[in-house]
Amino acid sequence: MIEILNLASWVSLSLGGIFCLIGGLGLLRMPDFFTRLHAASVIETLGAGLLILGMLFQSGLSLTSVKLIFILLLIFFASPTATHALARAAKVKGIKYFHKKEGEND
Repeated sequence: MIEILNLASWVSLSLGGIFCLIGGLGLLRMPDFFTRLHAASVIETLGAGLLILGMLFQSGLSLTSVKLIFILLLIFFASPTATHALARAAKVKGIKYFHKKEGEND
């Protein structure tokens, strides 16, 4: 049973790290604010969620796991709200979307 928990923890932590790296690369490569906001939301939801899940597998049933669950719930509810508020504020401020025209190269 312990081997299964260690394997599940390893897989969750590895996938969480991979999603964080992909999201970080997306933050650097994306052309405008709104697409960068999408890349940041990948880090917040998938990356952080899988990392916390891996830590939950490692902590077992303890006070630490309760704290990790509260952190996961906070991220689950606060991240979409914050992302929506940022996107709305950018739209109100007048930040333009990036539109690539046909035939235009990178």
